[in-house]
Amino acid sequence: MNVNEKDYRKKVYDVVSEIPAGRVMTYGQIAIVLGEGYTPRTVGYVMHAAETENVPWQRVINSQGACSTGRMTIPMNLQQELLETEGIVFNEKGRCDLRVFQWHPEGFEPEEDIQPSLLG
Repeated sequence: MNVNEKDYRKKVYDVVSEIPAGRVMTYGQIAIVLGEGYTPRTVGYVMHAAETENVPWQRVINSQGACSTGRMTIPMNLQQELLETEGIVFNEKGRCDLRVFQWHPEGFEPEEDIQPSLLG
């Protein structure tokens, strides 16, 4: 691994390490926080290779609020089970409510949802 690749991974791990227990971030959200050169897919590749004892990998999910590791972990659905022990609730389709459980680092908080008036 060259120095640039190591630095690239470290930046992802640094963001993920900040996610508090009981909260999640999406691959795309992490890519936005890190900026140019990062995509949801590349964040996913980095997370797939994460050292599990040092990085809370389970707290990174897809934009649908679901785990993307179900078929890649032993036991099956390990990620969802780990998140459930942290208090995250999943529906029957295996999705959590991102409005409730998604974490936003300082400076990346979502703008208030302002519904446009139907009357103009």
